[in-house]
Amino acid sequence: MGLVAVTTGFFALGAYVGRDLSPGWGLVFFVIAFAILISLRFTVRAESMVSAALLFVFGTAIGVATGPTVAYYASLNVAMVWEAGGATALFMAGLGTIGYSTRRDLSSLGRLAFWALLALIAFGIVLIFVQIPNGSLIYSILGLVIFAALTVFDFQRLRLSGRTRSAPLIAASIFLDALNVFLFFLNIFGRRA
Repeated sequence: MGLVAVTTGFFALGAYVGRDLSPGWGLVFFVIAFAILISLRFTVRAESMVSAALLFVFGTAIGVATGPTVAYYASLNVAMVWEAGGATALFMAGLGTIGYSTRRDLSSLGRLAFWALLALIAFGIVLIFVQIPNGSLIYSILGLVIFAALTVFDFQRLRLSGRTRSAPLIAASIFLDALNVFLFFLNIFGRRA
């Protein structure tokens, strides 16, 4: 969890640095962050210090990528960003506790959540081309449900993982859960602005 906390700090720094970037540059940094995340997968087997450093660089890059989005919501109402952050913290703490303390094997929940995430991505693509009433709200609520399952699953993986080499990958998973939950809450709270 220390890795998640430090990565979140680097994310905040990246979001601050990237707050004035154009959406095009945000997309470039998103691609860079994705490439770093893929490379993290390969370095975990080799060296944990390199993996931890890549995790922090990933947090910074994804922060720069989402900086314009967070700045947009902050320009509407800065309290909304704080509310989304607080809701994310409560969401992660509650579901993380459930996942960490559950003794029942949740691997089937993880597989189901993965397939549901792919379906959510497909639904998001449909929303680009088809106007559905409250489609954005439906997308965010479904996303929160899916990431609730993924959060519970990832925290159980954290408890069951005895290897320190896999710690950066699990930290990346939990960080991505929290980031997506934060963005879904921003979208939901942004509807009030």
